[in-house]
Amino acid sequence: MVKKKSKFRSILINKKRYYFCKITWLDILGDSGHADANEFNEMKPAEMITHAYIFYNDSKLVKTFASYDLHFESFSDRNVFPKGCIKKIEKITL
Repeated sequence: MVKKKSKFRSILINKKRYYFCKITWLDILGDSGHADANEFNEMKPAEMITHAYIFYNDSKLVKTFASYDLHFESFSDRNVFPKGCIKKIEKITL
């Protein structure tokens, strides 16, 4: 049987496949200065983009990493996002 090659960018670590994704998410925007009501009404969360491998994804959380060890199951540049902050997750194609 011939294995079908995935069209998405991914890595295999310890027999587990991790997909590389573009995550669009909303971050808190804060300000400690003085502002009038109009300026305050104009404030909106920052829309952020993160490119990373998905380590874990369920209905509440998305866990990501960007760096990893080739020889051991070790991950770096890790983030945990509350699912409510995420607008979109897109797998990156080859």
